[in-house]
Amino acid sequence: MPKILDLAGQRFGRLTVLHRAGRTPHKKTLWLCRCDCGAEIVAVTGQLKSGHTQSCGCLQKEKAAASNTTHGASRSPEYRAWVGMRQRCTNPSFQDWHHYGGRGIQCHFTTFEQFLADIDRRPSPRHSVDRIDNDGHYEPGNVRWVTQKEQTRNQRSNLLITYNGRTQCLADWAAELNMRRQTLQYRLRLGWSVERALTTPVSGRLPSSPS
Repeated sequence: MPKILDLAGQRFGRLTVLHRAGRTPHKKTLWLCRCDCGAEIVAVTGQLKSGHTQSCGCLQKEKAAASNTTHGASRSPEYRAWVGMRQRCTNPSFQDWHHYGGRGIQCHFTTFEQFLADIDRRPSPRHSVDRIDNDGHYEPGNVRWVTQKEQTRNQRSNLLITYNGRTQCLADWAAELNMRRQTLQYRLRLGWSVERALTTPVSGRLPSSPS
């Protein structure tokens, strides 16, 4: 005679088989199982071994809830930021792709949920996604919400200026000196020294070339 199959004590997904619970009218063995959530159900051998039944039903409910949550989030600013971030890194047809995927920047967030857990909700409509290290990837620890002003200061094209032992970007020097950024930028383009560009009072007229 073939050996009688005994599933007692075995686990299938979230279910632990307790003992036999009789047979179906078609002679299939029934098993009483306890789910990790505490509920008990009866399942046939084939359902358990095939993976068709892995919980009392709570697993399917959780998956449905997660699906609904993701669908609801698809209209959120965080989800749009996530999609735009991936497009910049993977789609050569996307605007400005050459500044991102085209120069090797990658998105290392595998799911929207992972991205949201790392960066949290957008603080305000004025904030957008930015990389802390502008040459680094979109990855945990290197993304943040910033305003347009903060993002501009983090751009690769922003000039760093050192004067009197301090280094700041051009925009920060201009703000500190109550000077228009364009004025300071224009002075440096004309060939002014850093000291002259930073210390010459603004007269209201465009600066002249150095003599």
